[in-house]
Amino acid sequence: MDNTIYPKLIEEALATVTYPGTKKSLTESDMLIDTPVVTKKTKDNGQEYWHVRVDLRFPRETDPFLKSTVKATEAAIHYHCGSDIDIEIRTEFKTKPRPEVGKMLPGVKNIIAVSSGKGGVGKSTVSANLAISLARLGYQVGLLDTDIFGPSMTKMFGVEDIHPYAIEKDGRQLIEPVEKYGVKLLSIGFFVNPDTATLWRGGMATSALKQLIADADWGELDYFILDTPPGTSDIHLTLLQTLAITGAVIVSTPQQVALADARKGIDMYRNEKVNVPILGLIENMAWFTPAELPDNRYYLFGKEGCQQLAEEMHVPLLAQIPIVQSICENGDAGTPAALDINSTTGQAFLSLAQSVVTVVNRRNAELPRTEIVGIKKS
Repeated sequence: MDNTIYPKLIEEALATVTYPGTKKSLTESDMLIDTPVVTKKTKDNGQEYWHVRVDLRFPRETDPFLKSTVKATEAAIHYHCGSDIDIEIRTEFKTKPRPEVGKMLPGVKNIIAVSSGKGGVGKSTVSANLAISLARLGYQVGLLDTDIFGPSMTKMFGVEDIHPYAIEKDGRQLIEPVEKYGVKLLSIGFFVNPDTATLWRGGMATSALKQLIADADWGELDYFILDTPPGTSDIHLTLLQTLAITGAVIVSTPQQVALADARKGIDMYRNEKVNVPILGLIENMAWFTPAELPDNRYYLFGKEGCQQLAEEMHVPLLAQIPIVQSICENGDAGTPAALDINSTTGQAFLSLAQSVVTVVNRRNAELPRTEIVGIKKS
């Protein structure tokens, strides 16, 4: 062994390596945790060699430049100090890694998926008003808009111009949910242009969804409401593979075409590989009552279709929500109907919230915790 290797030489080699994230050297980027450790070792055949250990700190575990930087570090040490050096690169991270599946949201007691077989049945309206009504009952409530391609909660809560900020907590950078009407809220709508279509592949959408779940400071919640997109999609599968969902409520109108799709939604959750309990059905747009004829009911989409489906599926009918013009107007204005507890719709949503609390308590007393759907590896 001709050349003596010492830590200063290693540091000088590291000063030649540029980290793409800052466009500065490793030493200028303050990525070197400690002085490199240089040790003389001996192989089984008696030949001596130098072993160098370098500890680097990266911003986060998912750093896109991690592998290339490690390779560049090894190459620089070999080039400047000797090609026969044995190199060990250890990595640490400023931001702690995301919790594993199954350990996310430790402070959340109940996760409720609000689902529908088809679009246009008022599922997001129900989700928003259910969350607000649960908060008015005194519960800690979070609401996640999981519809990545058609988010609507920012408008319904009147927070379109608000941008969530990041906080540092327990060594991680976390998104702080927006809080309004007693509900903690997050939606991809906070982070995209509302006038531009979200042209993402499925992988990008599911990655964004996981970030809204795992990289946000949801804290302690009694109820975490998931406003899911219509139908059955990658988003639903991601939710089922990420969270242990306490139960699902299915929203439908009384119309037969909507009920046919609602059956598909129920089947998805009841699939033996999923096995998420159906907490009940919600019949939205159950009837129309004109303001000038408060005693009249006009069944525009059929009568008691959800009641019949609930009996067929052996699940409770949690509520029948009438068509009232103010529901739409309040949603567009960012003041959901549940805020007015003296109105007919406000009372209907408050009654729905009480029913949800009842069925969740019963479900938790009678059934085991839902298991997260496993991911098959080919």
